[in-house]
Amino acid sequence: MNVRDSEHMLAELTQKEDYTITSEFKEADLILINTCSVREKPVQKLFSEIGQFNKHKKSTAKIGVCGCTASHLGEEIIKRAPSVDFVLGARNVSKITKVLHQKGAVEVDIDFDESTFAFSEFRNSPHKAMVNISIGCDKQCTFCIVPHTRGDEISIPSELIVQEARKAAQSGAKEIFLLGQNVNNYGKRFSQGKQAINFPDLLEMVSEIKEVERIRFTSPHPLHMDDKFLEVFAKNPKVCKSMHMPLQSGSTRILKEMKRGYSKEWFLDRAQKLREMVPDVHISTDVIIAFPGENDADFQDTMDVLEKVRFEQMFSFKYSPRPLTKAADMVQVDPAVASMRLTQLQARHTEILDEISEAQRDRVFDVYFEELRSGGSVAGRSDNGFMIQVEGSEELLGCTLPVKIDNPKRMVLYGEVVK
Repeated sequence: MNVRDSEHMLAELTQKEDYTITSEFKEADLILINTCSVREKPVQKLFSEIGQFNKHKKSTAKIGVCGCTASHLGEEIIKRAPSVDFVLGARNVSKITKVLHQKGAVEVDIDFDESTFAFSEFRNSPHKAMVNISIGCDKQCTFCIVPHTRGDEISIPSELIVQEARKAAQSGAKEIFLLGQNVNNYGKRFSQGKQAINFPDLLEMVSEIKEVERIRFTSPHPLHMDDKFLEVFAKNPKVCKSMHMPLQSGSTRILKEMKRGYSKEWFLDRAQKLREMVPDVHISTDVIIAFPGENDADFQDTMDVLEKVRFEQMFSFKYSPRPLTKAADMVQVDPAVASMRLTQLQARHTEILDEISEAQRDRVFDVYFEELRSGGSVAGRSDNGFMIQVEGSEELLGCTLPVKIDNPKRMVLYGEVVK
């Protein structure tokens, strides 16, 4: 979502303000830092980055801080770093051309509605297009700052989504990536009245675009993984068979403290049904270790879910207290215990990944190539989400070709195009 927000800002600036992009910040007239505030570390890094940019930039260059940390800290950013020219919150991306000309501007209204704003078009890749389907989040997870930085959830009208997807597909993007904080809660609220549509319906609508070959999405919420959603996911041939299922914790007790709305049993039931319906499905997840109050039994529940689901990808972190959240005031787990548990979780998952990757040896996948890599290589993803790399050059970009895996590694499967 941050990448798409950046694309929206670049679109407005290149088409309405006549900016062009440079890869060398010392040449830049405008430097934008688009931020995340889900964890503490990126926030700490922000002010170091501002200092480095200010030290080496042109004297006339402007610095803008955007995104979730901008929403959270607002004018405090300029107080702490006077070299910053403006602050633009995550819910205010469309105002980029306005704040650009207002020294000291701070636009961080989390109630601002951009759901029907017609952004200019810009994409980093001609081969795939990211399309927002909702903004904000209505969940009240006790660890998460996002509702305080991106505001209440609003769905973007389906006709605008389909229109944007069709335009991108007709210009060469064969893959459409649908984005939202809780994509499978789509249709809950529209700013201009209720539409009789939900996420499975939207998937079917996008799949009807002739030029679209693949549809991906993130992030769905386990709470909203009903049978209709799973059936459309399983049966629609254009919907890629990779699913992100943010677990957060395997303990029903901790999930209740997190206000996630589901239990360990519900998560396992949905994962099992998914594996039964789509045997080759790729399931990824997020895990927070050492949430306040987590004991050894809670942690073992998380390990148990890891053993049962065997995630093909896992993003795992120690709990990071965030301002404005209820969990920040709860009793914290001892840091040494937290580190030990995270190490144990990640070590076991590494073993599982090695087993999963080795099982792909000699298999053939249809790979949509979208990325040039160093050393004369090209990379892309299989339908079910494996990153696959082969020797090749840019003529392979935008092509879907069969690849036989001969050197599977943990993060990348290496192979050769089947002639």
